[in-house]
Amino acid sequence: GPYLYVSCDALTMKVREGGRVVKTSVLLACGVNVEGYRELLGMQVATAESVASWTGFFRDLKARGLDQVYLVTSDAHLGIQHAIGEVLPNASWQRCRTHFAKNLSSMVPKTQWPTLSAMFQTIFQQPDAAAVWAQAREVVSFCEHRFPNVANYLE
Repeated sequence: GPYLYVSCDALTMKVREGGRVVKTSVLLACGVNVEGYRELLGMQVATAESVASWTGFFRDLKARGLDQVYLVTSDAHLGIQHAIGEVLPNASWQRCRTHFAKNLSSMVPKTQWPTLSAMFQTIFQQPDAAAVWAQAREVVSFCEHRFPNVANYLE
């Protein structure tokens, strides 16, 4: 460490427990080290992806030395957001762009997704913040005519 940037997600897996198959959530956290490389910081199996499980997971990571976190990215699961606020109060939270794009893809016909996906990605390929915001406005403007629900979502 320190790991200023942390990315979290959960995988749902079926496991055999007590002679039966049950669904579990595997909580994962990756951090970006000082050299800029991603490292797996922790993994924990929980009965569900909940506020309690994420809070316990972050407390465990913190007890093992995770501190000085500046930004956590994840899906929009409320359990993660609540746990970050409680356990890592100095960290900001941001929605993962992969999860955001997946939600966007469900808002348009499959045949239209390649076009919208390409436009969405151009937002993140800009050289500076001003250009990012200008491109985002262009994409929203384009969507207002063809995909009004997407334009509202992007706003």
